[in-house]
Amino acid sequence: MYKSVYLKKGKEESLKRFHPWVFSGAIHHFDQEPEEGEVVEVCTLEGGHIDYGHYQIGSIMVRVLTFGDEEIDTRFYEDRLATAFNVRKCIGVAESESNDTYRLVHGEGDNLPGLVIDVYGKTAVMQAHSVGMHMDRMKIAEALKNVMEGRIENIFYKSETTLPFKAGLGQENGFLLGGSKDDVASENGLKFHVDWLKGQKTGFFVDQRDNRSLLEKYAKGRSVLNMFCYTGGFSFYAMRGGAKLVHSVDSSQKAIDLTNANVELNFPGDARHTAYAEDAFKFLDRMGDQYDLIILDPPAFAKHKDALRNALKGYSRLNQKALEKIQPGGILFTFSCSQVVTKDNFRTAVFTAAVQAKRKVRILHQLHQPADHPINIYHPEGEYLKGLVLYVE
Repeated sequence: MYKSVYLKKGKEESLKRFHPWVFSGAIHHFDQEPEEGEVVEVCTLEGGHIDYGHYQIGSIMVRVLTFGDEEIDTRFYEDRLATAFNVRKCIGVAESESNDTYRLVHGEGDNLPGLVIDVYGKTAVMQAHSVGMHMDRMKIAEALKNVMEGRIENIFYKSETTLPFKAGLGQENGFLLGGSKDDVASENGLKFHVDWLKGQKTGFFVDQRDNRSLLEKYAKGRSVLNMFCYTGGFSFYAMRGGAKLVHSVDSSQKAIDLTNANVELNFPGDARHTAYAEDAFKFLDRMGDQYDLIILDPPAFAKHKDALRNALKGYSRLNQKALEKIQPGGILFTFSCSQVVTKDNFRTAVFTAAVQAKRKVRILHQLHQPADHPINIYHPEGEYLKGLVLYVE
């Protein structure tokens, strides 16, 4: 049924432990050269079946879809999506009165490597990170429509910047179903605009939902600085939590405009909030010591292992500046979303910052990605978001 990929002797061991990737160095030969994005059967050198997955040129040559013996068709995607939806109902983020924003599919964490689907109200934003998922996009859209049974009216496909450039797919973003212009969604009772057309990721950082809720509990009466604010999520949670003032900073004017729009959506005319389009390091250099609650949620400083050393220096420098300026008794929320930066790497970088700043620091919370961004136990690489909440004397 599918073309076969044969592994070098002994290279099937990681697959016996259900790791969902086959690296190029593990492949011995093909029976026929597959097209990029095609479903292939992965076999031992002797011809024994191991799994089926999407073939792609690169260091990860096969992303495993199933270790069973099943056809990769619309029915397959319906089964996987139904399971993912049941998980979201189980954890309480789907079909909630106060929340219509959640991640429905998180790649390997939901046994669909290369696929992300975020739900914003009646719109699902689908993103392919592999050629195979791109090729199957219409099957997936049909399966999604069937599984969600009217809960979703629009499916927006947003993969222009996530697919391999060398594949030359020429993909443009656009609706696969519907075409709504209603871009307002809600998270824990707060509303926000989703920029699925041109925004980062799928238009909003769904992965910080639980951490934003935690911040709200610390905000009462505090002067808050939200660095790298993007859409302003931490800012309007802090305002609902009773913050005295909230300043949002991002180098992008577009992000600042979106933050202001989101604050206005929830707290119209509220003078507690001011936003600044400015480089983060320059702002930290010039600011005074008026803040007693600071959020540092920068973009990924390292996207591959070669950049790790410089990234850790960047995290240390950023956190040192915040620790030097924060008021005594202040709270610092600090994050890394770099997959190659481990929890221990990040904690060491923040430890180095605390030593340089010469402040007494307690760790109050160690944070991570929420339950709708699950980690496949056989794929530890799926853990990417880590954070610390610090009390600074």
